[in-house]
Amino acid sequence: MMNKLVLNFRVEVPKIHRLLSTAPLAAKDTNAAAPFVVGEPTGPSIKCEVPGPKSKALHADLSKIQSMDSVHFFADYDKSLGNYLVDVDDNVMLDLFTQISSVPIGYNHPALLSAFDSPAAMRVLVNRPALGVYPGADWAQKLRDVLLSAAPPGLDQVTTMMCGSCSNENAFKLMHFKYMEKLREGRSFTAEEMESCMINQTPGTPNLSVLSFHGGFHGRTAASLACTHSKYIHKIDVPLAAWPVTDFPRYKYPLEEHVRENTEEDNRCLAQAEEAIANSEKNGCPITGVIVEPIQAEGGDHHGSNKWFQGLQEICKKYDVVYLIDEVQTGGGPTGKMWCHEWFDLEEAPDIVTFSKKMLTGGLYHKADLRPKQPWRIFNTWVGDPGKLILLDAVLKTIKKEDLLGNTLATGDIIISGLRDLESRFPQYLRNTRGRGTFCAIDCDTGARRDDVLTKLRRLGVHAGGCGEAAIRLRPALIFQPSHANIFLQKLEDVLLDQ
Repeated sequence: MMNKLVLNFRVEVPKIHRLLSTAPLAAKDTNAAAPFVVGEPTGPSIKCEVPGPKSKALHADLSKIQSMDSVHFFADYDKSLGNYLVDVDDNVMLDLFTQISSVPIGYNHPALLSAFDSPAAMRVLVNRPALGVYPGADWAQKLRDVLLSAAPPGLDQVTTMMCGSCSNENAFKLMHFKYMEKLREGRSFTAEEMESCMINQTPGTPNLSVLSFHGGFHGRTAASLACTHSKYIHKIDVPLAAWPVTDFPRYKYPLEEHVRENTEEDNRCLAQAEEAIANSEKNGCPITGVIVEPIQAEGGDHHGSNKWFQGLQEICKKYDVVYLIDEVQTGGGPTGKMWCHEWFDLEEAPDIVTFSKKMLTGGLYHKADLRPKQPWRIFNTWVGDPGKLILLDAVLKTIKKEDLLGNTLATGDIIISGLRDLESRFPQYLRNTRGRGTFCAIDCDTGARRDDVLTKLRRLGVHAGGCGEAAIRLRPALIFQPSHANIFLQKLEDVLLDQ
């Protein structure tokens, strides 16, 4: 699925410039535009293995007080700049993973470094309020000027949260509240409901559920984890609700060569979802809502077609259940639109859209009919962080000023074209090129091959990520340009030639 280039884009998009593995690594694309962050390194530079001796020593020290064996290496955030992440051993790496897709405009971007220069901004940072009870005088205007300025079309309600998991948790509450309000037909809570909920018993604690999909990832807190189905290590030994789960489409690629098979796959998965929803009442655990990612990121970068997402919305409307699109990974521009679901030509806005990562704050947008009628129902101590909105404001202004969505579309075309070229030349190793914007992935023939490719890419100064069984996932910042894409493609070619 190719991205459409934006007309009047700010720079001339260079043709794919692929260096042979024998060419000097210092060679550059002569058409490359200036980097968005001045002073950014011109390319990767590796001085030792990654992790190096300093990283290993720091990890040993950390391990004395914390179990965090997931650490890959320790970074030097003073030296990191733009698209380049520098580790404590002075290895300079082109970063296509960006803190699990959470760095919107690169490292140490001047717009972010200067965001707290004013005394007023510094006071916001120092005096962090409990926003649900004591917000600052300008809080409503900040929400309008920043978060609502970037809201998905059709959604005018927003609540900030700390992370993606708690955003989804509170979105689930809105689903359940709507269902129970409909059952109560406007009456108040009964004494029995109020008393029984205190010991997690019916009728105050009803047996309700949320439908999710195989391969999905929605967080690590209890309800979000119940809807997560990507890796066993996330869930094992944790008691969770036995909520329903059905299939998310698994397509054959190239898409244009498998239209019939993929249409059948859409129909099969939609039929499964509808059956689960239709039978949930008689099964004793009504489904109040559906949660779905626009692209199943952690689960393997699985895409759904417009037909799939449109069909899912139609089913939700038919059975009056809430349609939640989880844009924690895809929101904020990496697909070339602020919100990935904008690509889907939905009949109307989703009921809820959750966000975090590149948006720098967690939260949820939703329709007005989902507003809870009582206070304290969607609440925690901080309910977000106004300091994050100061940073997000700088990000959104930079996206607009520099046309970073246009840049993302153009660069994404270079990545997709280059991956397809490599796939055609190394079909024994690569398959299933896919992506929107720079939110791209390609599968290796085995998980072991994928891990080996990622390790060797890092030795050449390229930091990318993996997901699913055998996918290489790319999550660069919005300032990642065609020249950066060409460096990545060259390094990937070098690794494949060495297999």
